[in-house]
Amino acid sequence: MKILGRVLVGLGAFLVVAAVVALTWAPGAVKRTPIDVDSVTVLSGEAARLDTATNELGAAEPIYALSITKSDSEASSDDTAVFFNRSCAVYGTEATEECPAFDDESVLSGADDFFATDRTTAESVESDELPAQAAAHEGVVNKWPFDAEKTTYTYFDSVTGEGVDAVYDRTEDVMGLETYVYRVEIQDAPIVVSALLELNGTYDDVKEIYVDPRTGAIIHQTDDQQRYLDDGTQALDLQLAFTEDQQATNVADAEENIASLDLITRTVPIVGFVGGGLLLVAGAVLLLRARPRTAGTASTTHRDRTPAGR
Repeated sequence: MKILGRVLVGLGAFLVVAAVVALTWAPGAVKRTPIDVDSVTVLSGEAARLDTATNELGAAEPIYALSITKSDSEASSDDTAVFFNRSCAVYGTEATEECPAFDDESVLSGADDFFATDRTTAESVESDELPAQAAAHEGVVNKWPFDAEKTTYTYFDSVTGEGVDAVYDRTEDVMGLETYVYRVEIQDAPIVVSALLELNGTYDDVKEIYVDPRTGAIIHQTDDQQRYLDDGTQALDLQLAFTEDQQATNVADAEENIASLDLITRTVPIVGFVGGGLLLVAGAVLLLRARPRTAGTASTTHRDRTPAGR
């Protein structure tokens, strides 16, 4: 009984300690941007661009877009995640795993990007590990922070190269997953419409970004943008959105990550405090019962059994 009591007390203490660790240390350790990212995000839509022969927009054609993001695990650290991203918009409907060469006639646009983010806040940060050609970034880039709030975040817009407001707009269900929808609106932003033709102009854009608030993962995104030359001629009219398959993949990944978070930050503390407490009580009871009883001092009456003398 004593051995069993000690075992129960030891196991109970272990569970309680595990619960304390899960509540205090674990959230900060697990709620951080991973540094083993290797993902391809697929979007589809249509675009109409300027026909230089008529100086008017041509007919809208189907396009797909890829955003290929890879983390540099060696360059990343406990505090900072370093990423490389290649994005492209391509005429066609059959998306591939890689972007075509940017000078391919099917490519509407393409760009490479390097950036680093704080692994806790998801905000972009400076890093000595970035290459010299990396442009400055501001705000969140490829995800929101864990436990995202219904507020306004600064979001990096790759077209203008600046941070813009991503305003919380509403809560919306995406394939069974509750998401926060943040709205980005840009109007008359000066940009280079065509670097090849050296044409300047302006840029209008409306993005809606659907974020899983628990993990900060972007689940869905829509993009409606227009570009104009300085003389007011419209040079591009583009609409893009995550494909349904991409949304389904993102939802499944988010639900898996949420389950892992719940296991560490909710289930373990509950099991630890409740189960550990019960085991401590049971072990203590067994140890008390196993204690040796203290022998009392009994008074004894001695009788003289010597035969009486005659």
